[in-house]
Amino acid sequence: MKNSDYIILAAAILAIGVISGCGNRHQKKSTAPAETSSPETPVTETCFTAIDRYLTEEIGSQYLPGDICIPFRTYADVDDSNTEDIQVWGDFWVMNYSVSGDTLKTVSGGAHPGKMHVSKDSRGHFTVTSFERVTDGSGWEPSAKSIFGERFSDFQKFNSDEKVREEMRLEAVAIYVHDHKLPVKILKDYGWPDTRIPGTE
Repeated sequence: MKNSDYIILAAAILAIGVISGCGNRHQKKSTAPAETSSPETPVTETCFTAIDRYLTEEIGSQYLPGDICIPFRTYADVDDSNTEDIQVWGDFWVMNYSVSGDTLKTVSGGAHPGKMHVSKDSRGHFTVTSFERVTDGSGWEPSAKSIFGERFSDFQKFNSDEKVREEMRLEAVAIYVHDHKLPVKILKDYGWPDTRIPGTE
């Protein structure tokens, strides 16, 4: 059943996709990085771990590099009925940061909305096989409508909600900092006030 609201669920990402790999169809969630286990604990493989790998390795590497890359995403819908072609429609972000003392400084990053195609092999390993991206400039709206289809209005809502996006980003940073035991407490964007990273008080 279609639900027109989207929900911030960053803290519960480990519960997503444990059985089927990506959760139920027709979900609208906002999620932090999937790799939320500590370095000593094996990460539960899901289609979202594959997406985060892809964002970090294939897209984050195209930006000015920092010390670390922390992806985050909002997804409008998931169709995991075919494990050879799991489809995830969403707004996918990568952010590169440098570590300076107790501060995480933003170096580069950006948004890449579109549809991820992910396959699951017989060993339970997930791989992004292709990414249909929304184009820039004058082609943005027609390409977004083509890719998202009936999900376009939901995509527009979260794509234009800067407050929700920053909350998701901060949640993703907090999870990453905790899981990797980084000695940072402050998130710093150039020209903006410092932001305290949750859980570092």
